[in-house]
Amino acid sequence: MRRFAVCGVSKRAIGMFIQPMLERFSSTCRLVGLLDYDPKRFEVCKSECEGIDHVPEYLDHEFDKMIQETKPDVIIVASRDDTHVTYILKALEYDLDVVTEKPMTTTAEDSRRVMEAEAKSKGKVTVTFNYRYSPYHMKIKEMILDGKVGHVTSIDLNWYIDTYHGSSYFQRWNRKREHSGGLSIHKSSHHFDLVNWWLDQTPVEVFSFGALNYYGAGSEHNPLLEDGRYCSTCQVKHQCSYHTRWNTRSNSITVQDDHIDSRMKRKEGYTNYRPDQCMFDSEINIEDTYTATVKYDKGSLLSYSVNFSVPYEGYRLAINGTKGRIETTEWHAPSRIPFPISEQTIEYFPLFGSKEIIHVVQREGGHGGGDPVIQEDIFIGPDPTRPYEILSGSKDGALAVTTGEAVWRSVQEKKMIRIEELLQEKSLK
Repeated sequence: MRRFAVCGVSKRAIGMFIQPMLERFSSTCRLVGLLDYDPKRFEVCKSECEGIDHVPEYLDHEFDKMIQETKPDVIIVASRDDTHVTYILKALEYDLDVVTEKPMTTTAEDSRRVMEAEAKSKGKVTVTFNYRYSPYHMKIKEMILDGKVGHVTSIDLNWYIDTYHGSSYFQRWNRKREHSGGLSIHKSSHHFDLVNWWLDQTPVEVFSFGALNYYGAGSEHNPLLEDGRYCSTCQVKHQCSYHTRWNTRSNSITVQDDHIDSRMKRKEGYTNYRPDQCMFDSEINIEDTYTATVKYDKGSLLSYSVNFSVPYEGYRLAINGTKGRIETTEWHAPSRIPFPISEQTIEYFPLFGSKEIIHVVQREGGHGGGDPVIQEDIFIGPDPTRPYEILSGSKDGALAVTTGEAVWRSVQEKKMIRIEELLQEKSLK
């Protein structure tokens, strides 16, 4: 029976870790402690999860006390992005294993600190990159391993975040780089890790362009130049296209999203947390649009783009190699797409031969069926029958974060950024 303590009692912590421990993995896992800066989050957690009223609660400065009193084997980190590094480093000092939400940290420097601490500790760091566990993404990995495309020469990955999901980042803490690292880290680290894993290569150089095009005070969609508004009380919200797209004049429309809880009353009850800050505030200091080119150590090239204000959500992917090409288009959140969409398939084009269309067996569960499978790997252990590694470690987390930092730094500094120089870690070669 492994003992788990959770740092950061967020929506993600409850749905991804706490409820599965109680409902699916109770025979091997035990929740022994909850830590957060806000006591109200304990109330929400215990109201939604049966049978944990007895679990002790600790404020964010009581980490040492929690360890001494509850004696966990594993620390789960699901707090705000910039606080991850603090809990990870403290856990490693106690030789404890760590399971952390992505991004592992918000800077390359903090990622290096985590790897150095892990090298001195008996504890191991696991980063929950659940995108790897999508049935489509696992199938693509298997096709590459089987040599279907040969040596990968280039990848085109274009990611689209719709106006509901995209605007939410600019209404919450994510909108400040000091809290999230910017969206090239908070969100795109998922995408960079996925490509790194498919390729089994290390990114070495990044050049990118980016801008704040849709949000912030200078947006053409801003109905009023005034800071400090909140959607729930805003007097001009019915002149805001982002608001009226998802709300009527008399009530909010129920919208389904893996990331955003539409039950805003729960979140508004948290201390010092507002999920409805104005997306046009002048304090926003991150970008909402990127294009980037990434070079890898074995010669592959990635052409990447992401846009956080698109009419629909999903991605388009093409992988080119010396023996063929893979293509797929995935539509996320189909209930929010205002037109008919087709079933996702994977199309394989051999360099010389006939095209193949692959219909992937789908799974139930969050993030395209990825969450239930990664939960099994976390709480039971990696599947011994799987012919490749999939659970991410600290090096994976560091490479994803550092690529994201290289993207926004390249935007600001208008030059190519080397991953090794940011990370200052020679052992990555």
